[in-house]
Order: sequence, then C-alpha cells, then structure tokens
Amino acid sequence: MTDADLAAHLAHVAGRILLHVRDSGIFSAKALGKAGDQTANQFLVHALREQRPDDGLLSEEMQCDGTRLDHQRVWIIDPVDGTREYGEARTDWAVHVALAIDGVAQTGAVALPGLDLVLRSDRPTPLPAAAAIPRMVVSRTRPAKEAVDVAQAIGAELLPMGSAGAKAMAIVRGEAEIYLHTGGQYEWDSCAPVAVAAAHGLHVSRVDGRPLVYNQPDSYMPDLLICRPEWAERVLTIVWETRAPAA
Repeated sequence: MTDADLAAHLAHVAGRILLHVRDSGIFSAKALGKAGDQTANQFLVHALREQRPDDGLLSEEMQCDGTRLDHQRVWIIDPVDGTREYGEARTDWAVHVALAIDGVAQTGAVALPGLDLVLRSDRPTPLPAAAAIPRMVVSRTRPAKEAVDVAQAIGAELLPMGSAGAKAMAIVRGEAEIYLHTGGQYEWDSCAPVAVAAAHGLHVSRVDGRPLVYNQPDSYMPDLLICRPEWAERVLTIVWETRAPAA
C-alpha cells in the first residue's frame, strides 16, 4: 500500500475496532475511554511497525523513547481523538493517522467512525460553498477566549464541537469556515487533520502565521488555525491585534 492508503486503511479499521469495543456493553462509561484508547493504540502501533518498520512513530498512548527524532519519516497517531465524545456515543470524535516527513504533515487520514467517514490527504474534494455568515468551531466544554473574541469581531456563529479532528474536518466538509485553537494541543491532535486540510486547499498555520512543524523534541503545540483561505488574513490580523501590547 502507498503511505496514503495505509493511513486511511488503519484509521478506518481502528475506528471499526473502537465501535465494537463500545458496542460490547462490557465497559462502564469511566472505563470505556481507556479501553478504547489502549485497544486502538495496540492495533495501530503493531500495524505500523509491521508495515513501516524503518519509520519513526509517535502516539498519544505510547511512551516516547526519543528514537523518532532520528527519522525523517515519522508516523504520528491519535487512536481516539475526543475520548469523552467517544464514551458518550457522540459522532464528533476521530482517529488520526499521519505521516510527517522532515517536520511537514505530508500524508494523513482522519476517520470519523460515528459517521462512517474517512477523509484523506490524497483524495481531496472541492470545498463546498462558504456560508454568508462565517461559522467557527470551538470546544464544547472550554471555548478559547481568543476564538470567542475573533468570532465577536467578525460576527461569526460559534459551533461547539468535540475533538480536534472533528472540528478540522467540519471545515473540510463545509460545515464551518474557521477553526482557531489557542488552548494548547499536542502533535497527535493536529498532524493528520492538518495534512487532510492542507490537501483540500485550506489555510493551516500557527496563529502567528508560522508553519506547523512536527516531530519536535517537545510534542506540545500551543495553537492552530485551520480555515478557508479567504478568512486567513483577517483572523491572523485580529489575533495579532489582540495579543499586541498596549502602546
């Protein structure tokens, strides 16, 4: 399989596994998230080590030993992005499988198992028409203040949503125009969504306009902007003005 085929296949199969784990009726709500995370992680890690033994690997659910830093090609995975939503039997959770090459989110697949969808970086589709009033996806539980401020400045409608992958794919699917996050994430939260979003022609960057760089010694990523190209400059400007020190 090509890298893109492998990413999509693994994301899809991991999603089906997660649905089976949830539908088994064995786990309490408290235990379900951990069981799903660990089960999907074991599948993805073993599969990638079998199929791409010479590549590096970074997973949310696996202790990093630092060896990935010696590789140009590094798979970055999130077995369950949106554990709370997964446990609540919602649809706004995802499985992320991505390949970063020289720090760039090159190839990715985001599975939305609750919707039976897999979005891929190698099969972009035209963006649907934008809404007249922009829509911004934000966290269901803790919307970032800067996102709320930007929404107020541009007159955007806020759409609360679960996982980072679900939010990013909402932009790809035409359900919203802007995803601005400043509450802190990790590389596995955004690598696959960024690869898919960029392939579909969306703007992807840090909120100061810098590129997103992956496979760093510290996997923490403070912020992220994924949006339709026509909104990028205005959103970046508003964030810059908000952060600029008073004269």
